[in-house]
Amino acid sequence: MGIFERYLSIWVGLSIIAGVVLGNLFPPVFSLIATWEYAHVNLLIAVLIWLMIYPMMIQVDFSALKYVGKKPKALILTLIVNWIVKPFTMAALGWLFFHFIFADFVSPETANEYIAGMILLGVAPCTAMVFIWSQLTKGDPNYTLIQVSVNDIIMIFAFAPITAFLLGITDITVPWATLVLSVILYVVLPLLAAYLTRYFMHDNISEFVDTLKPLSVIGLLATVLLLFGFQAETILEKPQSIVMIAIPLIIQSYGIFFIAYFAARYIKLNHNVAAPSALIGTSNFFELAVAVAISLFGLHSGAALATIVGVLVEVPVMLSLVKFANKTRHWFPKINES
Repeated sequence: MGIFERYLSIWVGLSIIAGVVLGNLFPPVFSLIATWEYAHVNLLIAVLIWLMIYPMMIQVDFSALKYVGKKPKALILTLIVNWIVKPFTMAALGWLFFHFIFADFVSPETANEYIAGMILLGVAPCTAMVFIWSQLTKGDPNYTLIQVSVNDIIMIFAFAPITAFLLGITDITVPWATLVLSVILYVVLPLLAAYLTRYFMHDNISEFVDTLKPLSVIGLLATVLLLFGFQAETILEKPQSIVMIAIPLIIQSYGIFFIAYFAARYIKLNHNVAAPSALIGTSNFFELAVAVAISLFGLHSGAALATIVGVLVEVPVMLSLVKFANKTRHWFPKINES
């Protein structure tokens, strides 16, 4: 794991601080950038999101799908956790914390936006960082690739309907046109571009991905800086908002991991498949969640803030779970036809 991935929380934290400082020093600049929109999509943020997503999508090899049937139990477990359990537990936790536990500290409108941001994180299973978590637990890289590939295909068709359903039951108006546009812009088109890149570059793909990594880093940190710059005034007035959002996100992360991990132990998966299966459900495709939050609710929204807090929370939580998974390797059979 490179220095960026290892210290991601630090870089994101520094970007947050820079965004808040610059947002308060130069508010007209951020107000101007906020006006660069087309069809409710901020053009600069869209470019930065693409810088993040595209290098990660290139790593998805859809030819690996032909091996799906070799270990069906692990794949079924991952799909159940990602698409049946995780989105609904995230929505439930958001509803519990912001309509009851923290109801006296936020307005109903802000509470709904925080919940929406959490839902967007919950409906976007990890695409890129899971390769790092898998590597740290000595996971099977080929099977991790299969899991990511299958999840990305499902995401194309399931992300918008599940998101719309959950936003609907939490009394949030669902702008279907913007939601579908976001899926096309941030999932379908990057996947298509990545597929064509892999098709034409063949053996040079690894070198190409390495070349693009700095752009991905710039895209992530610049997006974080801009988002917190847009929200600088709110953050300084209500710093407790970060803490309130982080608490249910942390509970969700640990809860989903242990559900998947102990289920994997129960069905006797190999550890090199069980650990990535649990980690992929715990981690989030936060790039997509951030992009859709901006498109649906705006740059200054509580939903956008909630997705960015997800970035800050995720890395230290995931590293602690990697450590736990490595220490409990002996819980799993060494040889097992999964």
